[in-house]
Order: sequence, then C-alpha cells, then structure tokens
Amino acid sequence: MKIIFLGTPDFAVASLQALIEHGMQVVAVVTAPDKPAGRGMKLQQSAVKKYAVEKNIPVLQPEKLKSPEFLDELRSYHADVQVVVAFRMLPEVVWNMPPLGTINVHASLLPNYRGAAPINWAIIKGEKTTGITTFKLQQEIDTGDILLQEQIDIGENESAGTLHDKMMEKGGFLMFETIKGIADGSLKGFPQSYDPQSTPKSAPKLYTATCQIDWNNTVDDVYNLIRGLSPYPGAFTHLNDKLFKIYASNKEASLEPTIPGTVIVEKNALKFSCLDGYICPTLVQPEGKRKMEIADFVRGMRI
Repeated sequence: MKIIFLGTPDFAVASLQALIEHGMQVVAVVTAPDKPAGRGMKLQQSAVKKYAVEKNIPVLQPEKLKSPEFLDELRSYHADVQVVVAFRMLPEVVWNMPPLGTINVHASLLPNYRGAAPINWAIIKGEKTTGITTFKLQQEIDTGDILLQEQIDIGENESAGTLHDKMMEKGGFLMFETIKGIADGSLKGFPQSYDPQSTPKSAPKLYTATCQIDWNNTVDDVYNLIRGLSPYPGAFTHLNDKLFKIYASNKEASLEPTIPGTVIVEKNALKFSCLDGYICPTLVQPEGKRKMEIADFVRGMRI
C-alpha cells in the first residue's frame, strides 16, 4: 500500500517511524512550512520533516492545503491511504482523496475528549485512565469510525509531559497495527457510540484563562490543573503582583478552615491555601526568570 503521512511535531514522528521501521511504503510526507525561530530567527524544520529527510522521503510543505498546485502534487503519488497525526485540520478535498480514506490517531478514548488538547484535559479532569484511538476522518472533527483503541493508565502524579511521551510511543505502534489491518482486510471500523443520557467529555483548545489557578477550588482540582498544564503552557497565579507559574507541586489536605489564596512562607518552601488544603509548589517560574526549584526561589524572595 502506498501511504502519504501528514504531521508536524515529535508526537507524529513516532507513528511515522513505526510505519517505516515495519516496512510500510510511505511515498511522501506533508508537514508545516519551515518557520523562523530562536534568537537568530533562523528557519527551523519540523520534527517530521527532519525525520523524513533523513529517510529520503519526499516532503511537501504547502502554505495552503486547497491550492491547486499542492492538490495536483498530492494526487500524483496515487496513495491508497493517508495517515494524519498532530497536523492542522484537513479540507475534505484532501482527506477524501485516497480510496481507503485518511486515518488519524487521537490521544483519547473517543468519543470522550474530542478536541485540540485531550492529554491535558484528561489530567485536569482527574481521570485515572485514558487511551489512544485510531479512526477514519470524516466531516466533523474527531467523529469518524473507530478502528483500534488501547487504554492507558494515568498515574497519581502523572504530568501532561510524561503522559504525552507514553502516548507517543503507543500511538506509533497502534497506527502500524491499524494500517496492517487495513492492508490485509482484517480491520473494519465501527461507529462511535456513547450513552445518550450523557454528553462526551470535550478537550477544547487551552486559553490563558484556562491556565489561571482559582484558589477557591479544591486542592485536588488545583493539583490536577498544575500537572495537566505541565510542562506547557503552565498553570499560573500572581505573587507580589507578578506572574508566577507552577509546574510541579505536592498537596496537603486540611481539616482546618483556610482562606483560599493565602500564601504561607516556610523555610525553603511556600504553601498556597485552597478550599480544603494546601498546594506546595516544587518547580516554579517567577515572571522574567528561569524555571527553578522552590527552595531557590524562597531563598531569594521578598514578601
């Protein structure tokens, strides 16, 4: 089978690598155009492009996915199927082009956590399990027929970063299994279904307002928010009228009433009071400074 792969970040590389290492025929890769970054604003290649170039796979980098030139070039490869992982939304003229359709890998157990940030929201909502789903793209986002799913446990102290890395590897293997099943005819999709009495949980894009800590919430809710936004974009509050990001913390329950938002300074430590306990930051980033351990911050701070 001829495969065209569409993706951009490291998360997508694992799936592309799995297909290549298992002998699949990837005839071309579609990825984001090179963009200036860093102090020198030099053009930077996407992680997927770097891997594709290393493997001598042709790379397409369209500015517009509906441009006639790009569509003609895409058709010229006569792909049987397309695989899309962590790429921008595709127009129907692209995802409906190959005879076997376009396959996507999504970092949740669909239909739950459809949307742009499924890894983050699963942790923010305090889930104990999540998973990987491969499915066929159709008109509405993340709604196509499911092909394969695999459940993944979420640890008590799991961050979005560590869960991302686990899902990246499992997603690559699941995508290979999916394409293998399509190739030999053993895999058939089935419609997404859910209890009509309940609405599937969603995973919308993360905005600045999402990242601001509300100390009137429970200690568990704040703790989940912090780890669900770590290492990026980071949960934040304000300290001494300046932005204060918290990337890792411990939590303490309290039977005594607390005033939410109160800051308690201890030797080499800080505690922020929540509705029913305390958040004890361990890795922080004050405004205009680098990330640091909380002990380093407290030694140099003034309240």
